Amino acid sequence: MNVYFLGTGTSQGIPVIGSNHSVCQSTDLKDKRLRVSVWIHWENHSYVIDCGPDFRQQMLVSNCQKLDGILYTHEHSDHTAGLDDIRPFFFKQGDIPIYGHQRVLANLKLRFDYIFQIENKYPGAPSVHPIEVVNNHPFQIGNKRAIPINVMHGKLPVFGYRIDDFAYLTDVKTIDESEISKLKNLKVLVVNALREEVHHSHFNLSEALDFINLIQPEKTYLTHISHIMGFHEQVQQKLPKNVYLAYDNLEITI
Repeated sequence: MNVYFLGTGTSQGIPVIGSNHSVCQSTDLKDKRLRVSVWIHWENHSYVIDCGPDFRQQMLVSNCQKLDGILYTHEHSDHTAGLDDIRPFFFKQGDIPIYGHQRVLANLKLRFDYIFQIENKYPGAPSVHPIEVVNNHPFQIGNKRAIPINVMHGKLPVFGYRIDDFAYLTDVKTIDESEISKLKNLKVLVVNALREEVHHSHFNLSEALDFINLIQPEKTYLTHISHIMGFHEQVQQKLPKNVYLAYDNLEITI
């Protein structure tokens, strides 16, 4: 199974519009981060987790040719605003399955009502097949099983997902012990680490490292990274063994 990091930045991306911060001015491509998302593909199966405002650009750069479905973590715009850009996939494949919490599907239906419309639908609008994700109820994607992981983004419940020995968690601040048991014996963990300073709804770096130490995956990639975290190369040098800053267009095989 291949995991392609489509984006590893926060809600504003890096560089931030109008910012003179040194990281935003960096010429290192690893310091340029689109909104957070991953593309997971194996054999003839192809899924993305989240579909933010940079989705079109991410699909072009990654050369993704097929989309079997979108797994949503939550409804915030940096994770959902690219939904309209599934149109080329819809034109080739038909309705695109989307997976998410009932609350998230309801939010998308409100914001993208024309996509969910059945009668008098605008010609050219894409269509989706909504599939509700319920905690403690694994579901099938292709020939693999996806396990929802319930975490808290401040006061908002967010789903992460485990597929085989890979788990993807973003926008985590806290997690119940009952959910931690779903994350044992991982080969690869992807988890958010916003910055070094404490944040009200995201892991900071030290919290992410404590969490990694608790889970004990073979390897961890940090994502949802702010420019305030610092330059990629400098931060990477401070990280423990087998913990890496993810960066846009990184692809790993599990």
